[in-house]
Amino acid sequence: MENSNLETSTMPTELTNIQSENSGNGNRRTLAVADIQAWIVSYVAQLLNVSEGEIDVTVSFDRYGLDSLAAIGLSGKLASWLEYEFDPTVMYDYPTIETLTEYLAEELNIKS
Repeated sequence: MENSNLETSTMPTELTNIQSENSGNGNRRTLAVADIQAWIVSYVAQLLNVSEGEIDVTVSFDRYGLDSLAAIGLSGKLASWLEYEFDPTVMYDYPTIETLTEYLAEELNIKS
């Protein structure tokens, strides 16, 4: 299931409206590990133009045809959605949706 012509400007719409709560000097949204994973699955599915059910969270991003440009696009949109900046190269250290989700949940101190 490779797609060499990925469009990186699309962002999952159904997951962009998570409620934020005010926490002192800024807005901080309340997230669960499942929210992060669902957002990434939705994003990858939209990039590949497949259903979310066809995305296996244990398959590496490169097996889905996500090249470095697509990885940068995904990480940028994800960082914006999370309101948390991280290095796009982290996707090479955590090359599946499952491992990237676990890393981000740990960084954001989100309990499963």
